[in-house]
Amino acid sequence: MTLPEPSRRDTRLDTYVDAYAERTHGLTVSAVRALFAVANRPEVVSLAGGMPNIADLPREALGETVAKLIRDQGIQAMQYGSGQGELFMREKITEVMAEESIHAHPDDVVVSCGSQQALDLVTRVFCDPGDIVLAEAPSYVGALGTFAAYQTEVVHVAMDDDGIIPAALAHAVVTLRAAGRKVKFLYTIPNFQNPTGVTQSLERRRELVDVARQHDLLIVEDNPYGLLTLDDAPLPAIRSLDAENVVYLGSFSKTFAPGFRVGWALAPHAVREKLVLAQEAATLAPPVFSQFVISAYLDQFDWRGQIDTYRRMYRERREAMFTGLTENMPEGTTWTHPRGGFFVWVTLPEGLDSQAMLPRAVSARVAYVPGPAFYADGLGSRNMRVSFCFPTPERIIEGTRRLGEVIEGELDMIRTFGITATPETRPYLDQATGPAPDIS
Repeated sequence: MTLPEPSRRDTRLDTYVDAYAERTHGLTVSAVRALFAVANRPEVVSLAGGMPNIADLPREALGETVAKLIRDQGIQAMQYGSGQGELFMREKITEVMAEESIHAHPDDVVVSCGSQQALDLVTRVFCDPGDIVLAEAPSYVGALGTFAAYQTEVVHVAMDDDGIIPAALAHAVVTLRAAGRKVKFLYTIPNFQNPTGVTQSLERRRELVDVARQHDLLIVEDNPYGLLTLDDAPLPAIRSLDAENVVYLGSFSKTFAPGFRVGWALAPHAVREKLVLAQEAATLAPPVFSQFVISAYLDQFDWRGQIDTYRRMYRERREAMFTGLTENMPEGTTWTHPRGGFFVWVTLPEGLDSQAMLPRAVSARVAYVPGPAFYADGLGSRNMRVSFCFPTPERIIEGTRRLGEVIEGELDMIRTFGITATPETRPYLDQATGPAPDIS
């Protein structure tokens, strides 16, 4: 009697690996999220995350408002809603955008589950695999993840202390299109950019709009931090300079609270229609209850005064970061001086690698985000992003002290063992050097 051969078992951990769509190869773990397990330990001073500090919100009064909302309007607030977002929410959003000189109609607003989803919808609507997205060098890690998930190619455009260099943008568009590549849009964070903290000047915004018009290029303006200016009045948004060629992304995550997950896209009419269809396909409708809560907050609370409270708190933390870096960073370390937002971009002395140094920093109980996370091409090894938004001023000072000791230890190793730095190759189309501004 011949026994059948035993069936061969697949020993791979993921038996579905051959069934996944090709685009899943672009899904990667966020460098910031990967740090959370370590950085959130109480003994570690985390200068890594970008979590807003919402401790100063009037939580007791908000709780009463939410309870009343459920009691009086719960049937509507906890039901399905419009795929575009509720009209009352869109009307409130236009009031918020007016603070940055945007005059918009509620019909052109699409509510989303945070501005991250709005960016996802825009990318889904515009981009096919292999298309080009232009972005600042460096750029927001969450955006890079979204672009990779849709199998686009990110080409970085050089920037200086006024933001994207217009000539570099024009050169990139012309060169790529001459090579037969499809350039779909420019992605930019004009205010207190993540990760550098750099703000585009008003003159630079006008120049970018001119370049975009000349080359028929869409601008996607991501602006979660614009109202968190710490030194000056908010600048006019790029969208206020050109309503036809700019898709504006906004969020309540930084000016109210991120847990409600309400953001939006303001888009030209035809684009708006596509975004609504994409939203309905993804979620049917953005979270209705969150829209009711945020609308009630904007109606019943002094939200502008609350933003002023945030500004005072973040200003104190930013000054602590500047003080700590000045007192504790070794010679040769430089950093940006943001006028708002959450982040400072640090450039390490020659020969150091922020990615390689991270385990030793965590062992010294301080965390940051290494620079390569913010480049699609793996550059930025001498850079790191540090955040001042969440730790107390005292913890920020202590964190910079620990970080300074780690950097000094790395420099001692270089001096002892004679390690030499390997210069980075910067393949930007204009051959500009970077990364980002290097201002101490």
